[in-house]
Amino acid sequence: MRSHHAIFLCIFATVIVGCAKLKQESAVLIESYSAKEIYDIGEDKLNKNRPEEAAEYFGEIERLYPYSEWAKRGLIMQAFSFHKAVDYPNSRSAAQRYIDFYPAAEDAAYAQYILALSYYDQISEVGRDQGITFKALQELRVLIERYPDSKYAVESKAKFDLAFDYLAAKEMTVGRYYLQKGYYTAAVKRFRVVVQDFRDTAQTPEALYRLIEAYLSLGLKAEAQSAGAVLAKQYEGSDWYKDSLILLSGNGLKPEAAGDNWLTTIYRQMIKGQWL
Repeated sequence: MRSHHAIFLCIFATVIVGCAKLKQESAVLIESYSAKEIYDIGEDKLNKNRPEEAAEYFGEIERLYPYSEWAKRGLIMQAFSFHKAVDYPNSRSAAQRYIDFYPAAEDAAYAQYILALSYYDQISEVGRDQGITFKALQELRVLIERYPDSKYAVESKAKFDLAFDYLAAKEMTVGRYYLQKGYYTAAVKRFRVVVQDFRDTAQTPEALYRLIEAYLSLGLKAEAQSAGAVLAKQYEGSDWYKDSLILLSGNGLKPEAAGDNWLTTIYRQMIKGQWL
């Protein structure tokens, strides 16, 4: 038994030493390659759907040939590879390095796009924390403003609008919960945020309708009528407006800017063409 045990240890030690030697030989081998050869290996790894390995090779170019044109190309490909591997922190880091080192380069807009996507692609259902959404909006805005003529600007605008709508949907989710539970004042605060801060999203018509529901429950008829007036002015063709007519008329009311409240102020701004 002891002899078998000793033999096993010898074999194990040999394997370990062999692996270490293989790693050393591999490191020596990669350093003997040109920047283009390493880049080609990275591309080959990508084509074989091995993005993690591809990212490592693209990173080697930056290490071995830091001031070459291939290092520049390798860095943007490293950012792409990490993103494809769903390694968002490293993707973000590589993209940011590219922007810092080559702000005027042709691929700077693409690096900013990858940076924005590293946040955007993590946006999930509206019930979760939306800190990632805010960061996605910030980086998408940077791309739109800094590179307005790039081919990524149009798609970034579409993603910006969708991310913005996510935030509004978050407010609506919480607002509906408060409304259902009878916490009408808390519900009003949430719906008001949507109307004032997310007015260009698809959530606004429903937010105005929910305000009517909440205000009627609180006995604030003038505010309910004013919400109906804003709906009539801006979303007359929507189902939410049609439902608001039924709701208001059932309480002997009609849509009109009544009293002096924040909704009548919005209504007056709309008349002047300022609430768009």
